[in-house]
Amino acid sequence: MPFPAPDLKLIAVDMDGTLLDGEGRIPEALWPLLDRLGERGIRFAPASGRQLATLQRAFAGHLDDMVFIAENGGYVVHGDREISSTSMDAGFTAALLARLRAIVAEGAALGVVLCGKASAYIEQTDPRFVAEARKYYAKLETVADLLAVDDQVLKVAIYDFADAEKTAPALEDLRESHQVVVSGHHWIDVMNPDVNKGVALERLQDALGVSRAQTAAFGDYLNDLELLDAAGLSFAMENAHPEVIERARFRAPANTDLGVVATIHRLLDGPDAAVPRR
Repeated sequence: MPFPAPDLKLIAVDMDGTLLDGEGRIPEALWPLLDRLGERGIRFAPASGRQLATLQRAFAGHLDDMVFIAENGGYVVHGDREISSTSMDAGFTAALLARLRAIVAEGAALGVVLCGKASAYIEQTDPRFVAEARKYYAKLETVADLLAVDDQVLKVAIYDFADAEKTAPALEDLRESHQVVVSGHHWIDVMNPDVNKGVALERLQDALGVSRAQTAAFGDYLNDLELLDAAGLSFAMENAHPEVIERARFRAPANTDLGVVATIHRLLDGPDAAVPRR
């Protein structure tokens, strides 16, 4: 384990299952740690399938020099400056929505979120789906027809009420032209082919003048694989998906044990660093 890491300049961290605790909350111990990172010139970058507005709300007290990798890499922002964004083709988006409606008509239980730059949009009003969507999208509008939305679409997120990994094969042919990523037990993200957290991290590294060797990354699920590849210090959470554990160079304690906070403390101070427990 590479403790400490004196040349560390950038830390990219997935949210759900990685940074967030077992109750889906940011650990209180992170806030003073962010101040320490700032003092040492180390930037902290939440890297999530969540919407930019949702991430900004979560880190409202630390926005001045915060970096965000939102929408699984489709939208990258540093402070008030956009680093990169990638919009989906309107024709492809319309065809995908029509296809998902056909899958639902055949009996599948799915909800769809059209993830735009200005807001996220849904037309499915099942309370369970709406509640799940609101966890990830601070700006969320219910519309009568997703096909009528006028916005730059960054991603289409599909919520499977049962198991996303069982539904993903039905979209396998889309991989010929787009990213189809199982981003959680219930979620599938469809994005442009050049969009993932790893590409976003590389663009961020270029913008900040930070090397791969100066970067640490933490993740737990399949949409974090490329993120880990782009970091010299890559950590899979103890409770991560088996493919993530295999891909990462190192292991961190589970998110329920404040694994990200504990590991960052050890990167800064060595293996015997005092680690907060909440």
